Amino acid sequence: MSKTEQSGPDRKRPPPVKVLSGQLRTGSDCGDGVLIKAGPGRSLPVSLVWMQGTVMEVQPDQNTVVLMDETGTFTVQGVKNIPKGKPCLSPGKYVMVMGVVQAVSPEPVVRAVKLADLSELAALHRRMWKLEVEDLQQVLA
Repeated sequence: MSKTEQSGPDRKRPPPVKVLSGQLRTGSDCGDGVLIKAGPGRSLPVSLVWMQGTVMEVQPDQNTVVLMDETGTFTVQGVKNIPKGKPCLSPGKYVMVMGVVQAVSPEPVVRAVKLADLSELAALHRRMWKLEVEDLQQVLA
């Protein structure tokens, strides 16, 4: 059995896929993840995602943060559990989150695995993000 075919706790996840919140919002469940539209006539299954957005609201009592990308808002859970994640948890910061998709409707919810502050070069990251998402999805789909 290859490593990608293993099941149980030793099973390896595929690398994260760059997505926009709007793609998750319109996605559909597909077993271990979500099937998103990756362009005209193309679909892509995702479970571990890489997303970027601006911090809109921090909810420390719920261990969540609400982010917004150019296609809408999404919620990130488990932010207190991420080492070095706290400094980037303030409204207006532009951050990257890598995490596991928990829900897609009515709003995407991702359980954080990694958070990073991209605010220093936020203008560049914002301009490039949609292009990076489209480029990776063209290769994978």
